[in-house]
Amino acid sequence: MNLAAFPSSSLLATPTPAAVPLPRHEMPLNPSSAFSSSASSLLRRSLSASLRRISPMASAAAPTSAPAAAAGENGAAKATEQRPVQVAKRLEKFKTTIFTQMSMLAIKHGAINLGQGFPNFDGPDFVKEAAIQAINAGKNQYARGFGVPELNSAIAERFLKDSGLQVDPEKEVTVTSGCTEAIAATILGLINPGDEVILFAPFYDSYEATLSMAGANVKALTLRAPDFAVPLEELKAAVSKNTKAIMINTPHNPTGKMFTREELEFIATLCKENDVLLFSDEVYDKLAFEADHISMASIPGMYERTVTMNSLGKTFSLTGWKIGWAIAPPHLTWGLRQAHSFLTFATCTPMQAAAAAALRAPDSYYEELKRDYSAKKALLLDGLKDAGFIVYPSSGTYFIMVDHTPFGFDNDIEFCEYLIREVGVAAIPPSVFYLNPEEGKKLVRFTFCKDEDTLRGAVERMKTKLRKK
Repeated sequence: MNLAAFPSSSLLATPTPAAVPLPRHEMPLNPSSAFSSSASSLLRRSLSASLRRISPMASAAAPTSAPAAAAGENGAAKATEQRPVQVAKRLEKFKTTIFTQMSMLAIKHGAINLGQGFPNFDGPDFVKEAAIQAINAGKNQYARGFGVPELNSAIAERFLKDSGLQVDPEKEVTVTSGCTEAIAATILGLINPGDEVILFAPFYDSYEATLSMAGANVKALTLRAPDFAVPLEELKAAVSKNTKAIMINTPHNPTGKMFTREELEFIATLCKENDVLLFSDEVYDKLAFEADHISMASIPGMYERTVTMNSLGKTFSLTGWKIGWAIAPPHLTWGLRQAHSFLTFATCTPMQAAAAAALRAPDSYYEELKRDYSAKKALLLDGLKDAGFIVYPSSGTYFIMVDHTPFGFDNDIEFCEYLIREVGVAAIPPSVFYLNPEEGKKLVRFTFCKDEDTLRGAVERMKTKLRKK
């Protein structure tokens, strides 16, 4: 494939090792109080045991106390007493992530890491070159708070092409430091303490954490295997007079589900009938395989109550750039921009110039991207089936969810530990993506955003070493 220097050179640059530390942007380890205490304790004990086997560093990642320093006679600091670590009550439950722990275990055992949700190959040369040119041209000072004009315009143009909706780049587009900041600005700018927000579990970790910072009350409805369909009647019953917003992610991390038009229209009707806002995370919109992506804002009557969030990273394999955006009507943009102003104020200036060039890539770029990822998906999906997993459909994203129970383990954390230690492949135990982790204990998430040699190596290890019980 020729995406790296599109249209001239290859995307598949020299592969970097798959087992590298994760950035902290995924799901928190600690379950909520909704999880039964016995099951919660089981999963915590299992993970804690594995961490003790890794190294003392693991327990230090989320310490319960820290030594205070005092000056000695020679001026050097020395520990004098233990003091409790301090964290606001709204964040007490969000401690060291499962991703950090699994990554540490993978490094220790030399496992091929199919847990990390970012590519091990580089993004397109034409985008990187645009960033270099912007730096050399002196575009290195603070950008305008809500985005440089050329990127705002490019986002509006792309949105028109994708959704058929024409938006004002000056009044309805806000550039953020990644989609995670778009999520934070939206929630902190539009949600008040006590407001109720409905999520669909399993869900991206920053949703619950940011809602906690906003003082919101979270309800979660579970998408269940094999098709992870939206439980429409449960959703209808869940909407109350206190519901301020519903949050969706389509295509959906971690299940790979794409919300159908029927589901979107049902949700839209509930929003309109109950005066509810809709927050739509669409970062995987260009990784839709079995059906065309439908933006919720394009459903009749929904643009006026929808914030659409997206980013550059997944589509252009540049996750470290952290360029995101939110699109919303002016009356909603006002609140999210207020929050954005006091979160990051502005986003990296030269990378914004490069992002504008990226979003104006020809359609052939996106077509080749989808072909490339379709081949990776098929390679991993077939390999997981051959290895003995129950494999669930993945219509979008670069994730595949499987059922690990044919191998005889009690829960996903125990299985993932075994997979790393004995098989040499790392995956993610998704029970931590649920308010009630019991609902995810039979599942495991793999990613195929890796070069094909890495995927083949992981598949071969699993086919050779995994045994059903």
